[in-house]
Amino acid sequence: MAGSSSTPIIFFSFLAIITFFLTVAVLPATVSATFSTNSRWIVDYKGQRVKLACVNWVSHLEAVIAEGLSKQPVDAISKRIASLGFNCVKLTWPTFLATNDTLASVTVRQSFQSLNLSESIAGLQSNNPSIINLTLLQAYQAVVYSLGKNNVMVILDNHVSKPGWCCSSSDGNGFFGDQYFNPDVWIKGLTRMATLFNGVGNVVGMSLRNELRGPKQNVDDWYKYMQRGAEAVHSANQDVLVILSGLSDDKDLSFLANRPLGLTFSGKTVFEVHWYGFSDGQAWKSGNPNHVCGSVINNMKRQSGFLLEKGFPLLVSEFGVDQRGTNVNDNRYLSCFMAAAAELDLDFALWTLVGSYYLRDGVLGMNEYYGVLNSDWSDIRNSSLSQRLSVLQSPFRGPDISQSSQHKIIFHPATGLCLVQVGQLAPLKLGPCSHSGPWIYSSPTQKFLTLAGSYLCLQVDELEKPAKLGIICTPPNSQWDTISDSGLHLSSKTLNGTNVCLDVDSSNTIVTNSCKCLSRDSSCNPESQWFKLVDSTRYSKKVM
Repeated sequence: MAGSSSTPIIFFSFLAIITFFLTVAVLPATVSATFSTNSRWIVDYKGQRVKLACVNWVSHLEAVIAEGLSKQPVDAISKRIASLGFNCVKLTWPTFLATNDTLASVTVRQSFQSLNLSESIAGLQSNNPSIINLTLLQAYQAVVYSLGKNNVMVILDNHVSKPGWCCSSSDGNGFFGDQYFNPDVWIKGLTRMATLFNGVGNVVGMSLRNELRGPKQNVDDWYKYMQRGAEAVHSANQDVLVILSGLSDDKDLSFLANRPLGLTFSGKTVFEVHWYGFSDGQAWKSGNPNHVCGSVINNMKRQSGFLLEKGFPLLVSEFGVDQRGTNVNDNRYLSCFMAAAAELDLDFALWTLVGSYYLRDGVLGMNEYYGVLNSDWSDIRNSSLSQRLSVLQSPFRGPDISQSSQHKIIFHPATGLCLVQVGQLAPLKLGPCSHSGPWIYSSPTQKFLTLAGSYLCLQVDELEKPAKLGIICTPPNSQWDTISDSGLHLSSKTLNGTNVCLDVDSSNTIVTNSCKCLSRDSSCNPESQWFKLVDSTRYSKKVM
């Protein structure tokens, strides 16, 4: 959390402004991309969909420098991000970095010295000697440049005003008019950052503010100031996407359903939402997973998901889990989230890249268990989870990405895999979604799941036996309904009328078992039986 002491706000002097622009002028060219929006999709200059598959990199804490630079060279971290399949980083920054002349001119070394981070100074000197004597602003630019050099796009995320951990409703950073959140200063900060990075090709978006919250939050001020902020950014830099967050810790955009945003520009507006397991307390652990999943997804669609139908892109700019895998609440949430993210084909930014912090909440070297990287930033923390999430990094559909006609894939969110045919006579298995289907679902009448271009349909054999493909597609064992509160069970009947659900055994073979957790029992786990029919135009490589 942010501390209680106030940092004085001193606006840029003329010399600081000149330095501000000269710094960026000497940066070499990086990967270049200018995006716009086409209805609910983000597209490139050719009109082809670009899916933002981002990870959050924290740079807004007291040291005011991207975390991890004492552990690994910045280019090694950038290369690692790209190798993990992320095409984008949401790089956080505090308003005072752009509006406080004194803070902006502090060197990295001086910042660390002021916090008594001697070990981090030694690590930075070893791993990033070219950065340690830069000013904090120059160091931020150096990270952006490194990412661009490695073909990683950047969203500049105004996370807080006063540097420090986020968030609480009383930290002075929550809403317009709070102790450290002067709207005029905020707009000047946005303008200066938008101007500074104008022409930096890999900077593709600016997120106006993280997690608006606290007792002062209200809809009227949201429209008043977010519209001003959006206009200021677009006026200073017409290349970037303008990304707007909602109220209640960025969970609520429902007010836009009946009162649209009034901006003078179009084709650049993206909305963002945050979605964690803890957003719903301990409901995932204490409640029936089917019931909680259905309720949470319906609530998300009501509060933010409706914007997709209104023709706006929606970026899930924060989601994540404890990567140790021991948090039941997080584990159950993630399977439900994966199903929704695949169904809606959402752009996203995972929280977080960070394996450990220089200093957080007064603790040196605090481990970040939501981090993709381990505490010394040398490797990924949970390889199976990273593999599972990778399915979301490529678009399922969108403008000008059609590789085949629209079809369904049968997605298994608990594994990040899909139902695949591995041979003419072999059992159906889970495998890479790039090898799935394509399936056609003849809903709502016949309810057959048929392999496109064939007469083969998915069928039940017997209870606790592998599912199979057959050519005589008739009720009841060829009809599949989506059931349960979650809508994630695929249910059919055996020839003798026994109800079964699609399931997965320990060898990833697709079987049919008795349906799990259809009552309000909170102790059961239905995740092996959760499947989602996802629309896709991806080319499917059949494994025969």
